Order: sequence, then C-alpha cells, then structure tokens
Amino acid sequence: MNERQNRTNRQNSAVTVIGLGPMGRAMTRTLLDAGHPVTVWNRTAARADGVVAAGARLAATPGEAVAASELVILSLTDYRAGYDILDGATAALAGRTLVNLSSDTPDRSREAAGWAAGHGAAFLTGGVMVPAPMVGTAAAHVYYSGPEQVMERHLPALARLGTPKYLGEDPGLAQMMYQAQLAVFLSTLSALMQATAMLGTAGMKAGEALPELLSAADSIGAVLRAGEANPGTALDAGEHPGDLSTVTMMGATSDHIVETSAALGLDLALPLAVQAHYRRAIEDGHGADNWTRIIDGIRAPR
Repeated sequence: MNERQNRTNRQNSAVTVIGLGPMGRAMTRTLLDAGHPVTVWNRTAARADGVVAAGARLAATPGEAVAASELVILSLTDYRAGYDILDGATAALAGRTLVNLSSDTPDRSREAAGWAAGHGAAFLTGGVMVPAPMVGTAAAHVYYSGPEQVMERHLPALARLGTPKYLGEDPGLAQMMYQAQLAVFLSTLSALMQATAMLGTAGMKAGEALPELLSAADSIGAVLRAGEANPGTALDAGEHPGDLSTVTMMGATSDHIVETSAALGLDLALPLAVQAHYRRAIEDGHGADNWTRIIDGIRAPR
C-alpha cells in the first residue's frame, strides 16, 4: 500500500481521547464532526455523556480506550495524571501513538517520551494554542514536537484540531513553546487586572476600562514590529540601541507604576517584578540601552 493510500485511509481513522475537560470534549466533537470514530475515557464517566450522545464510544477502562485506536490523544491536567491513568494500561500501548496535549514542563515531556518508548509506543508532545471553543476553527493552531514521521502519519486527524506547527524532534520543544506562549498570555492577563484595579480606584467601571486597556494590549505587537520585520534579529545579535526607549526611561515609568499602586493600596507583586528587571539593567550599567537589555538579567538572575 503506497503512502497516498495510507493517507486516504487515515482521513477518517479511529482516535481515542483520554481526558474530557472542556478541551478534551471540544477535540472529541471536532473529530466526530470530521467523521472520525472516537473512543473516549474519563475518570468521571458522566463527563462523557455529551460526546457519547454526539456519537463517541465510552470505554470502560483506560486499557480498552488505548486498544481501540492507533492514535491516542491525552488531554489532562498534567503528565502525572497521564501516568496515573496509563500505568494500568501499559500492555495496550505497543504500536500506539500517544499525543500528549497536557500542560507540564519540557523535562517531563522528554521523560514521558522515554516512558512511552519503553512500552513500545511512539510519542508526540503538543500544545494547543487556542481555548476550547476555538478548537477546529481556522484560528486554531497546535505546536508539535517529536518524531516528524509520526506526526506526518497522523496528520489527517491532528490537522482537524488546528493547523499543526512542527518544531523539531526534541519532545520538549512543543512544551517549551507552549509555556513561553502562556508566559506572555498569563502575564498580560495579570497586567490587565492590575490596570483595571488601578482605574477602579478612580471610579471607572471595568466595562469602561477594559476596552481601552485591550486596545493597548492589541497594539504591542505593532509597536514591536515597527521599523523592523523581525525585532528578534537585534536581540539575537546582542544589539540594544537606545534610540527611542531606553532602560532608564522605561525604568522610571516602572517606578511610577509601583508608587501609584502603593498609594492606591493595590498588590505590588507584579509592578515590583517589572521594576526589578529595569533596576538590574541600570545597576549593570545599561541605562542608555534599549529596554530589551532587561533580557540579560532574565537569562542570568543573581
């Protein structure tokens, strides 16, 4: 059978989904809508009611769920949960592909790849970069790392969830990208709540404040790209020209944010963390450099 025939056969291949939180349920429905037979398992069986009504088959045990499909997708809280579920199903793992879309650390992803290989299973790490309601839409994308031929073999099913973005053979790479993206996301959410709280002390309702603050958040990418196609090029070259915004200028702004938040009686954890980045760069003699110089202190904390 040639590769084209193999790919055709996989267009509607069977898939198992283990873990039926909002993301697992969204992936199951997306796969069902695309015509894939889907077997599911969840520790709390009642969570499967909706997807079973939509056409999924509920397995009685994790071993039965794994045995039902060559492709097994894990959507769990962390990797420890995966071990807890699959430790009793290892006899069914040989010849299967585990795609772990759970959140954890890059090192644990690498350890899991070794664990899977020890039981005869292929392993891909994945990171879904949209919330559950957007799974399967044109806006969805998923980072993967691990053996490229394994991802290619299951591409017809994986592409249903979102545009696959392959990062390389290292199983930790997709998890690293996932955590890096979430570092930006979670920090931005905290900053939005800090700013909303600040404006709230002046009597401005969140409904008024957030549209203005979200406009500022939306503009960050455009600001960073202004005048340069890839702002990371200067960072890679170790260049920090202070033509527009210097460490000293941005550091003064961070001081004002700390002072304002303190005067308003707000939590200072986030403002102090940001201020510390600029103070470190100034102490190291880089006050005249561009604000990007703060990456030195992040890379090599004291």
